[in-house]
Amino acid sequence: MRDLFFVGYLVLLLFIAFKRPFLFTLIYAYVDIVAPQRLSYFMLNSVPVSLIVFALAFLGYLLADNKQDSRFSMRQAVMILLLAYCGYTTIQAEVPDAALEKWDWIWKALVFAIFLPLTLRTKLRLEALALFMVLCAGTLIITGGIKTLVSGGGYGVLVLLVDNNAGLYEGSIMSTVAICIIPLILWLAHYGTIFPPDWRVKLFAYALIFSALLIPIGTEARTGLVCIGVLAVLQLRFVRYRLLYAGAAAAIGLMSIPLLPQSFTDRMSTIENYDSDQSASTRIAVWRWTLEYIKTHPFGGGFEVYRINKLTYKLSKVDTEQYEEWGIDPDDVDARVIEDEARAFHSSYFEMLGEQGYPGLVMWLFIHIGGLWRMEVLRRKYAKSKRESEQWVAPLAIALQHGHVIYLVGALFVGIAYQPFVYMLVALQIGLDTYMGRRSAEARQRPLAKQMPPGTPARAGKPFAN
Repeated sequence: MRDLFFVGYLVLLLFIAFKRPFLFTLIYAYVDIVAPQRLSYFMLNSVPVSLIVFALAFLGYLLADNKQDSRFSMRQAVMILLLAYCGYTTIQAEVPDAALEKWDWIWKALVFAIFLPLTLRTKLRLEALALFMVLCAGTLIITGGIKTLVSGGGYGVLVLLVDNNAGLYEGSIMSTVAICIIPLILWLAHYGTIFPPDWRVKLFAYALIFSALLIPIGTEARTGLVCIGVLAVLQLRFVRYRLLYAGAAAAIGLMSIPLLPQSFTDRMSTIENYDSDQSASTRIAVWRWTLEYIKTHPFGGGFEVYRINKLTYKLSKVDTEQYEEWGIDPDDVDARVIEDEARAFHSSYFEMLGEQGYPGLVMWLFIHIGGLWRMEVLRRKYAKSKRESEQWVAPLAIALQHGHVIYLVGALFVGIAYQPFVYMLVALQIGLDTYMGRRSAEARQRPLAKQMPPGTPARAGKPFAN
């Protein structure tokens, strides 16, 4: 029955999209984020749904879209270079079979991110993509929020729509994404036009934000707690009463502590005592191994190169109960030597450095830091605009910038360098940038007759045609 529902819903969306081909692009975003093929028992999981929908989106753009307003940006060009470089390192990979498996989904994410801005040529399309991204992620966020309220969740215990640990269904990744889209939710609640911002829209938006804040609690992902802290600091930039805001945020944080599950507070406490936590110590050991590896392999080892690592590190003395579980007398131990191997990077920065070397890391940083810079340029340009038609631009640039900053901080501790959802966020930035660039160019090229004061005699013919 569930398979019939998903198939029927997807077929209905595709049927509607044949009348408005741009909707194929939004449907691909839905397929990529929610992954209905993972939720299906047999009817969708054996069909290459994402490939079919992307082909329809690309054909719809080629055959039915107005390509005159499409613009190509520098960051799209860098993404093409990164795609080609990743293809090269995959051929030369240290672990060929595993590298090909990762390449199989990464090239799709990069190609779609390169293609997507070409279709975002109107404000309505920009808003529609932002809305689809929020609602599709909200499908997982609402589920996780409800389960957290009911059961309290737990590390590796909270199951979203399906028991799957890949993509957005992984706890730390979902925690990062849930927090980074909060600024976008707020923008839609105040400047959206598809769903005009009345009390119902705002109520849903605030409820969704509350659910998003519950995700790090339900997953017990330390990265999510860090991202919440970054969000709180970023909001200080534009609030009117900063001291009042900071005091209220601190008070809410302190009042929420007694309501949190004990397992959550215990796990968060390991942020301070990282040297006694095996997970944190392993990450540091992997990062050290990466720095040593890159000295002899400056161009990287290809996807999944971490599988060849062998680690040895010391774990500081931990609590008595943990040692009793190991059958060790804690009074006789100052530190414990750990040997491990094939441990993942657990950091997007080290993931890029180890897999793609210095060239890949530089290109990746250019794509992301370039986005922060361009959003700041747009914010400053349109922050004081008096035109009613431009009031939404600066707030959207701020929302995309803040969401991107939260992602980059979360990426310090999670291997999400190629997360498709984030590349959609990058594509949305590029689409906004190129759209406003085109509008500015058109404004500068207005016919001279429209700029002349009233009463000025016009010349015969059409001397002012563009």
